[in-house]
Amino acid sequence: MSNRELLKEPKQRKLLFSAGLSWMFDAMDVGMISFVVAALATEWSLSSGQVGIITSTTSIGMVFGAAMAGFLADKYGRKNILLWTLLIFSIASGLSALATGLVMLCIFRFIAGIGLGGELPVASTLVSESMPVKVRGRAVVLLESFWAAGWILSALIAYFVIPDYGWRAAFVIGALPAFYALYLRRAIDDSPRFVRQQAAVKLSFAERIASVWSIEHRRTSIMLWVLWFTVVFSYYGMFLWLPTVMVDKGFSLVKSFQYVLIMTLAQLPGYFTAAYFIEKFGRKFVLVTYLVLTAVSAIWFGYANTEASLLAAGISLSFFNLGAWGGLYAYSPELYPTKVRSTGVGLATSFGRIGGVIAPLLVGVLKQNGTSIEIIFVMFFITILIGALGVLLLGRETKGLELAD
Repeated sequence: MSNRELLKEPKQRKLLFSAGLSWMFDAMDVGMISFVVAALATEWSLSSGQVGIITSTTSIGMVFGAAMAGFLADKYGRKNILLWTLLIFSIASGLSALATGLVMLCIFRFIAGIGLGGELPVASTLVSESMPVKVRGRAVVLLESFWAAGWILSALIAYFVIPDYGWRAAFVIGALPAFYALYLRRAIDDSPRFVRQQAAVKLSFAERIASVWSIEHRRTSIMLWVLWFTVVFSYYGMFLWLPTVMVDKGFSLVKSFQYVLIMTLAQLPGYFTAAYFIEKFGRKFVLVTYLVLTAVSAIWFGYANTEASLLAAGISLSFFNLGAWGGLYAYSPELYPTKVRSTGVGLATSFGRIGGVIAPLLVGVLKQNGTSIEIIFVMFFITILIGALGVLLLGRETKGLELAD
């Protein structure tokens, strides 16, 4: 089935595009911080450890945001929480431009992280519940492809704005999505599944947690928590440090931004191939295959020592890693019933975000202590393979199955 056939219903097309733009703005903000810290490291004379603190602060906010938003979306609706998370991270991003020191910036980034972490699982759940079974997985992967557009946008802002206008201007641009929330409020509706379920079942927070870890869902939750942790740990550990690693390998700040932009462009075909394979061969095939190839790309990048091999390895890393992310977001909402779907996905995402906290800090500490880039990327190689193994051994295939109510 082609993308044209997937989007033949105007309501489905509008939902996918509207939620996709909010996803793009989320990615733009996350991507922006990786470029901003590379500039701040010079302007504020930050150590590697301090750079790691800034990036990890955003991830700490994402831990809380994902867990809270998942529960609140099951209670108050996917649409309402999507709007609030968009507003929170946009306003906090704009306020980050006013930061005069490390502590102040970290406070604003923590608040932004709450919105950033909360929006993603809620948006993927909303789209997953609103699409027909034959194209559900592909629709969510296409939603995830807007992440690449956001990173490309952040790389363009870094390349054209930061060198001439400074990092504060980049954060001001990050506040603009707040205006998009005004449009989104009228553009989308809550999922029919949530509306039906809300009328029938009302669970407390404790009951939702108990359900996620009941015998029925325990194996799934273990697999999903391991998968989310390993994917988020490796992604944020590698990609938030990418511009800085490029500088360490001998490139100027502007040149490193240029190369990261080229690598980021490879994310789009990664998503589109995953979107094709996920309905043809299944969720487990996409996740395991793309994660194994991400691991291979990581070790290649770590040991690359020429300009051409570094660029090729970075392109490969972006292609396969982001294709795996598409599969992850498509797979996660399919594993729980409607009454606890957002809670289950939110908790798994929240646990994964702990990896996003640890990894940037760990890379900063390892670099500060003289650990080589090669050894750091061997660590990511092993971590990613653990995630792939978890899916292979514990995951169940959901291709072609209706969502459980």
